[in-house]
Amino acid sequence: MRFSLGLLFLSLLNVSSAQAQGGRKVVQLTGVITAGDSLFGLPGASVYIPKAGRGTNTNEYGYFSLPVLTGDSVVFSSLGYAKQSLVIPENFAKDSYSIIIEMLEDPNMLPEIRVFPYTTFRDLTQAVLAMKSPIGDIDRENAMSQQILDQMFRNTPMDATSNHRTYMGLQNQQNMRRGGYNPGATNPLLNPFAWYEVIKGIKRGDFKKKE
Repeated sequence: MRFSLGLLFLSLLNVSSAQAQGGRKVVQLTGVITAGDSLFGLPGASVYIPKAGRGTNTNEYGYFSLPVLTGDSVVFSSLGYAKQSLVIPENFAKDSYSIIIEMLEDPNMLPEIRVFPYTTFRDLTQAVLAMKSPIGDIDRENAMSQQILDQMFRNTPMDATSNHRTYMGLQNQQNMRRGGYNPGATNPLLNPFAWYEVIKGIKRGDFKKKE
C-alpha cells in the first residue's frame, strides 16, 4: 500500500512539474473499459500516454484511474481488440474526467503454417515415391495372421466362463450315467434295424403269451 502511494505521489510530482513547465492543467482520468457491447469490464487492458511514457492497467472489473494533462492523447489497448485513443481537451475546466470505453473486437488472422518432417517439398516427394506398396504382401500377411490365430487358439487357456461350462457338462454326463443312461452308448430306440426286428417279432407272434 505504501509503495503504491509512493508511486502515485511521484506521478503527481512529475505531472505537477510538467504543468509548471507547460502551463497545462492536471486532470484525474477515471473510467471503465468494457468488452465490446457488453457491460462486463475488461481486466488487464492498457491505458497508456505515449508522449509521457507512462500509463496503467485496468483491474479485474475493468476500472482504471490515471492522472493526465490537458492535451494528452491517451491510448487504450487490449489483446484481441482494436486500439482506441482519447484526447483530453485543452480547455477542460474540471479536475476529473470519467469515461466508458467500449473496445471493439479485432481478431488477427495468423498466416497458415505447414509443418513437414522434410526440409523441402522435393524431399517429401522422393520419400513418398520410395515407399513400397503393401498390396503384394497382403496374402502372406493374412496367412501368417491365420497361423498366429490358430496357434493362439490351441495354446491359450480357457477363461473362467469356459472352465465353468466344461465342468458343468462333465458333471451332467456323470449324473446321467449314474441314472443308467450312457450318453456315449447308442440309443436302441433310434436304431431302425432294431425297430425292424421288433416289428417282425410282433408279426410272428413272438410276444404272445404262451398257454
